Amino acid sequence: MDLVAKQEVDTIAKHFSTYLMPVVANEDASRNESFKIRHQVYCDELHFEPQTADKMESDDFDPHSIHCLIKHIPSSRYAGSIRIVRPQHEGEIIPIQKYCLDSISPGKINPNDFQPHEICELSRLAVPNEFRRRQNDKFVGAALGEINFNTYSDNELRCFPFIAVGLYLLCASLVIEQGIKHTFVMMEPRLARNLQRVGIYFEQIGPIVDYHGKRAPFYIDSTTSLNRLTPAFSLMAKNIQQTLDLRSA
Repeated sequence: MDLVAKQEVDTIAKHFSTYLMPVVANEDASRNESFKIRHQVYCDELHFEPQTADKMESDDFDPHSIHCLIKHIPSSRYAGSIRIVRPQHEGEIIPIQKYCLDSISPGKINPNDFQPHEICELSRLAVPNEFRRRQNDKFVGAALGEINFNTYSDNELRCFPFIAVGLYLLCASLVIEQGIKHTFVMMEPRLARNLQRVGIYFEQIGPIVDYHGKRAPFYIDSTTSLNRLTPAFSLMAKNIQQTLDLRSA
């Protein structure tokens, strides 16, 4: 990364906490906001799931999930959503076990190798269209698109492409806090490469398959997931962790 690019990333990381705040959806109202974002992205726009009368997308995994949001502080609107599917009891599974287990290559780490409480899956990553940068970009899940440039400041606009990164950092902090060792996710290899650039290294454990777009199964050891962050994003992760600490203080 050249000096100019590094300075830009440093600036983004520092400004992120000024404009965007991590939220753990512990109440029905905030969980419903997550379901609404998911409906907008997965039902209305990408047509991966059927539309519902209440405009909220949810499924059987939500009751044993931790729902996470990023809130745009100046407008009080939610700028992104993700969930941690977190089995704790016998019979509870993660989506990859139900839909994509065959996509994991033989010999690779497999969620079936562990007890339910030892694993989790990050899923339903979604960003509302007003917080996206590139129009018609079918980056499934992160769904980066067009922004109304008259609404937001330059510093805010610089932060928006990192909403997905912020959601993953929020999840990583929560997974570590919960003592869950093994994290799985179905995502586009392009998103995995973007996460590598900030120091989050998921291992691809199978080929690309057609599941809510072209995705592949990935794995990361949760206990070391934040150990290789670049300095700027290490700062962002610390800011997110401080917000979580204040939540539980």
